[in-house]
This record gives sequence, structure tokens and C-alpha cells, in this order.
Amino acid sequence: MMSEPTPELRWAPVEPKPKNTGRVWLIIGIVVAALAIVGALLFFLLPRGEEPAPGASGSPSPTGTTAPSASPSPTETPTPQVTPPAPVDPTVDVFREQVGGWLTDAPRGLDIIAGTTGDDALAVVDTLEQDARRLSDAQPPSSIAQQWHDGVDAYSKRLAELRAAVTDGSDTAASIDAARAAVTDLQTLVGL
Repeated sequence: MMSEPTPELRWAPVEPKPKNTGRVWLIIGIVVAALAIVGALLFFLLPRGEEPAPGASGSPSPTGTTAPSASPSPTETPTPQVTPPAPVDPTVDVFREQVGGWLTDAPRGLDIIAGTTGDDALAVVDTLEQDARRLSDAQPPSSIAQQWHDGVDAYSKRLAELRAAVTDGSDTAASIDAARAAVTDLQTLVGL
């Protein structure tokens, strides 16, 4: 009998498992980002501490039969009306800080208009008119309120005249000088 040769067994080291740390951190990062998004959505979309007004329910309430009851129906108590406090009269210093930027930019804008024509000049006039609306909306101290509103109205009219001169293509020097004088009056009024 012949014996078959037995294969020779040799032991080789097992290949190391590939490291998946990068993949693990990627998954952890995605999970944390998803949780942050869900948390932000819940924070912004869920109502917090607001109680609905009586009778303003989103779901219909069941109605009973119209049987006479022994208890009187509750009456609504009037809610007190809260009036907002009167606006605080600012000081001239505070008001000067509030409107100072618009008033100091106006002469620069008028200088730009003097050196340009057409659409470029109209764009600057638009900006000055927006600033004039902001000046009109600003709450002046009561001590200068009437003079302030009159001065802003005069400045707005001068800007409208300047717009017409730029649009017509006519000489803008007189309109620029009139607008500059109106701005100077406003600057003097607030102490700039």
C-alpha cells in the first residue's frame, strides 16, 4: 500500500483587519449633525410658553345637548388694555449720534452728484432720498421737533428738485447748492 504524501502545513500570520476609524468618525459626525439639525428645528418650530387665547382652539370641541343647566354660564372678564409707554424724549446728544451718519454723508453725496451725470447721479440721489426718509422717521427731541421736521421737509424738497434737474439733464449747480444749504441747516440744528 502506498501512502499518499500528506501536505505540509505551514502557519502564516493572519492579515490584520483594516482600520475603520475614519469611517466610524464620519458616521459619528453625521449623527451629531443630524441631531443638531433636529434640535434646531424643534427649538424654532415648537411654541414655547405661549398659552392659546380662550376659545381659540385648533380642534373642534364637542357640543352637548341643549338641556337646561342649573349652573349659570361663566361670563368673560374683560382683559385690561395695556397701553404702550410714551416714547422717551431723546436728548440732543443722543439724537445727534442717531442722525449724524446720514447728515455727514449728505455733503459727500452732493459732491459726487456734482461730478457725475445721468444714471450715476440718479443712484446717488436715490440714496440721499432714502437717507432723508430715515431722517424724517427719526424721533427728534421735543425741543427741536418742529424745526427738525421743517428742515427735513425742506431738504426733501431740494432733493426732489435735484432729481428733476438730473433727470432733465439741466444744470444741477443751483439745486446742489440749495440741498447743501438745507443739510447745513439740519447739521447746525443738531450741533454737527
